Amino acid sequence: MADAATAAEVRDVGRRAYAVEAGLIGFAGIPALRESLEEMRAQPLRWLGAVTGSGRVAAFVAWREPDEGTDEEAVVDVHRVCVDPPWFRRGLASRLLRHLLDELAPEHDAVVSTGARNHPAVALYRRLGFVRVGGFEPVPGVPVSRFRLTRRSATD
Repeated sequence: MADAATAAEVRDVGRRAYAVEAGLIGFAGIPALRESLEEMRAQPLRWLGAVTGSGRVAAFVAWREPDEGTDEEAVVDVHRVCVDPPWFRRGLASRLLRHLLDELAPEHDAVVSTGARNHPAVALYRRLGFVRVGGFEPVPGVPVSRFRLTRRSATD
């Protein structure tokens, strides 16, 4: 995200992906749809992307690293999973999430939220072993589901 052109491409892919989600959940107020490039780049997130053969961003995942220096539980907090619509249904989101979960943070639990009516995302998280642990409504009538992947036993 240090490269301005890459960051702009990531923002554009995210906007296209979130526009599809907005249609699925019936809510156009997803914050990332209105976020400026500067706001996006200022987020304390780590980013992992998939690029096409021509070097264009096709998909990405962004997460917050576990903060092991606090009393809070150390979990990977997945903030964004976006695939450019022309690249839907090619396994990019699964591969990016598996790489994050299995290679970059195999010792940590993970959490993610998505619109409850975003059935493709809900199915993806369930396939990867996430379990629904609750939800909330950021605005009335727009349910969001929260999922957790437990990687270690309670006795560890």
